[in-house]
Amino acid sequence: MSVLHTPGRTARAGAALLTAAALYAACAPPAAADEPGWTAEPAAGSAARPGGARPYHYLAGTPGTVLEDRLALANTTDRELTVTLRGADAYNTADGAFAVRPARESAGAGSWISFGAGSTVKVPPRTRAVVPFTITVPPASPPGDHPAAVVAAEGGRETGVRVHLRVSGPTLAALTVEDVSVRGRGAAAEVAYALVNRGNVALAPELSLRAEGRFGEVPDRTARALPLELLPGQRVELTEPWPGAPVFDRVRLTLTVTAPGGARATAEAAAWFVPWRVAGWTGAGLLLLGGTALAALLLVRGRRTRPEPPEAEARAAAPHAAPEHELTGASR
Repeated sequence: MSVLHTPGRTARAGAALLTAAALYAACAPPAAADEPGWTAEPAAGSAARPGGARPYHYLAGTPGTVLEDRLALANTTDRELTVTLRGADAYNTADGAFAVRPARESAGAGSWISFGAGSTVKVPPRTRAVVPFTITVPPASPPGDHPAAVVAAEGGRETGVRVHLRVSGPTLAALTVEDVSVRGRGAAAEVAYALVNRGNVALAPELSLRAEGRFGEVPDRTARALPLELLPGQRVELTEPWPGAPVFDRVRLTLTVTAPGGARATAEAAAWFVPWRVAGWTGAGLLLLGGTALAALLLVRGRRTRPEPPEAEARAAAPHAAPEHELTGASR
């Protein structure tokens, strides 16, 4: 990493580097049919400190400075390639993967990247070209990490090379754990949760799982590093396998996530674990018990409201008649 003092320096360096691109046709093996034909990666070392392979670009500086680095493009084909370059903002997908935004949506650090030799580079056959680029940090940039990438495109294929840019100033490592729940049963049980980076630096989180059961001991999950880098301001939704989940118990789960820099967060959730067979038997038993109780209730009500025979109804409804001998006596 270095700070540029004059705008013309980058253009001159770009022309010199492209002119002096190393041809290696004599030593490079022919490209296989299924190989992409070209690669993009950080040039070995940096403009200020050459030498040494790098997995990504790392630059740091104060607001208002101009930083420079170099990208290496290797053409392993027998034809000239035209590679288009652009800067892009980086973000986490919903499952935590690293991704880059389209050019029209990159309003952050990706828009600060420019190429001294132009955004289109022609790379001769069997040639490795080194392309310089600059990052102009706006004067009002907030401190912390500003994830970005250099994106190279050719022949319908794109590849992104990560750029870790840190603007100097106070940093804060903070996160939260949200929406904890349990899915599945038995060996297929898993804990679902969300992580949100509330600070201004990228985090490498570790997760531990503690479980407390009512009917016995439940195995915990010791801390392990999660396979992701949580970028500032990003939210990801993850799942953690839990093959040690109990068969029958009510368990309270406590998820604890930590990250370098002092970030720590916990969240809790409760879940019932009931075997499906037991649940089925219990449900059938309750259904049978309910059906028996209903039948008994109907039987009792039927006995209470049973109608009387028709003869009894007729006797009850007829008026009381005088005895026959009294009627005879009256006629005389």
